[in-house]
Amino acid sequence: MKLSRASVSATVLGLFLLLSAPVTPAIAAVANPDGAAAQDPAGFGPLDPAPPANITPQQIIEKFAARETLFNLARQNYTFRQTVKVDTLVEDTNRIDGEYQQVTDITFNREGKREEHVVFAPQNTLERVQMTPADFDEIEHRLPFILTTEDLPKYDITYLGRQHIDELDTYVFSAGPKTFEKGKRYFQGKVWVDQQDFQIVLVNGITVPQDKRKGHEDLSPPFTTYYEQVDGKYWFPTYTKAEGNLHFVAQEGALSQDVHMRNIVKYSDYKQYHASARIIYNGEDITDKKDTTQPDSNQPPPPKNPKP
Repeated sequence: MKLSRASVSATVLGLFLLLSAPVTPAIAAVANPDGAAAQDPAGFGPLDPAPPANITPQQIIEKFAARETLFNLARQNYTFRQTVKVDTLVEDTNRIDGEYQQVTDITFNREGKREEHVVFAPQNTLERVQMTPADFDEIEHRLPFILTTEDLPKYDITYLGRQHIDELDTYVFSAGPKTFEKGKRYFQGKVWVDQQDFQIVLVNGITVPQDKRKGHEDLSPPFTTYYEQVDGKYWFPTYTKAEGNLHFVAQEGALSQDVHMRNIVKYSDYKQYHASARIIYNGEDITDKKDTTQPDSNQPPPPKNPKP
């Protein structure tokens, strides 16, 4: 997210106040990206740092990365609707003073090629910031975070303990990039993995690195993404909330400016696309195959989404 030209000019004229009040994290149970501690909200049990029973943390990491690889392939064979709403808010009143919305259907054409169809896109009223290619890339690739076997060498992953969330028992890990490759951005934060299915059911963190160069800032707030089980076997991302103050350095002699952002992304109406295309994993066709390693009838519900 970049500061818009209109906003810079208005700031120079003194038409915007400095927005400095703190923003409540999307999920209070998760430490803020800067390391500040927070309290557990309703639905979150205490974090038990004891090592897992009958399995090592590294084995858990390898198992859930393999599952994420499979489900990443499967999601590419699903249609769904993506709803994006990006708001700027006046800090003292929490009133929305600018908004970007877009509803897109992710579908397939007759040849089986993936397509995007915008079905709703009202006029963009954002004035203080502007959407950038990095923002759209984040919506597509980092908010619905998936940590596959191929991604593992890029991340430092540390076991933090076990935690009960709503009806789920989870393993909790911290994850962050080992190194930064020029032009690429990464997830940094916490990951909750279901103890039965070895799949990610919740993530909370921020995209790094943030471009903080004076006059070139391209920033994004911390986010939380929830996953729900689809077709009794795939845990797909369904809801993301990102909220925080984006701090833009002073430009052209003006005061620095903080912009309170709140972004909501929903992924809904997942439907498997049935065609000649198949999902092949480790040489096996798993397009319609049921995952027999996990229960169906006794599967607990996913974490409750704090939808507004």
